[in-house]
Amino acid sequence: MTTAHETETASDISSGGWIDRFMPLPFRPYCRLARLDRPIGTWLLMLPCWWGVALAGGTRSDQYWPDIWLLVLFAAGSLVMRGAGCTWNDIVDREYDARVARTANRPLASGLISVRTATAFLIFQLLLGLAVLLQFNNYTVALGAAALVLVFTYPFMKRVTYWPQAFLGLTFNWGALVGWTAVDGQLRWPALTLYAAGFAWTLGYDTIYAHQDKEDDALIGIKSSALKLGDRTKTYLWLFYASSLALLAVTGLAFEYSWVYTAALVIVAIGFIWQIIYVDLDDARDCLANFRANRWVGLVVFIGLVLA
Repeated sequence: MTTAHETETASDISSGGWIDRFMPLPFRPYCRLARLDRPIGTWLLMLPCWWGVALAGGTRSDQYWPDIWLLVLFAAGSLVMRGAGCTWNDIVDREYDARVARTANRPLASGLISVRTATAFLIFQLLLGLAVLLQFNNYTVALGAAALVLVFTYPFMKRVTYWPQAFLGLTFNWGALVGWTAVDGQLRWPALTLYAAGFAWTLGYDTIYAHQDKEDDALIGIKSSALKLGDRTKTYLWLFYASSLALLAVTGLAFEYSWVYTAALVIVAIGFIWQIIYVDLDDARDCLANFRANRWVGLVVFIGLVLA
């Protein structure tokens, strides 16, 4: 998915990293297609899953700590499905990517991998994802499979709406629901408020991310919340992040969580305020740095849920 990109230069294909040092030459394009060298997207996909596991576990008298095996499964599933999402995104966007300096060197856009080969790689990743999904209860299997509708729809949204970030929020935070059902066996309203909190969080961080490409997007006809909001972006970031924080607070209140969870939310609030005040939306590198910082936001929420 597009929010998985990380870049330090005009191109988001870095050289000299672990892929170049350790992977055999034939495997390198596939590692880059799956964004294995840029883990931030995996973190942002995995953390809502972990939130759901921790939150549901807190409702059970026989489970003090989150089930480690479930956390491992969701980590593996997030890695595989993030790679599948990126592969599908690059298949769909290959012509657009070829026209943007930051993405022109990607394996599909540059012609290093054919569409047929990329499709076979996509199927392989989906089968791995299915193998992970089948480890859960039937309710979670069905709910997880339903997320594929969002995964395969998302890349087209930037063509029809200025809010593809909203569709990404629906997709990336689905894990809050399946994380809960993996423990509880059914959906309950606290999982929905957690999902909504993640959705608002994604609107914030992915709008910041979208400001990296706003000039190229405008030229080639791609829509984004960055283009829609323009100079009003920071005003809306206050709204997005405040909504996320409020929904996280409501989720905690449902279980009368202790001061530890409150302290975690205070830390999250400070992080949100820092991003809004200090991010330079006209500096692509600074936008990326603030986007990446949301890994720590998600980890703080997870730790707060566990310790509370």
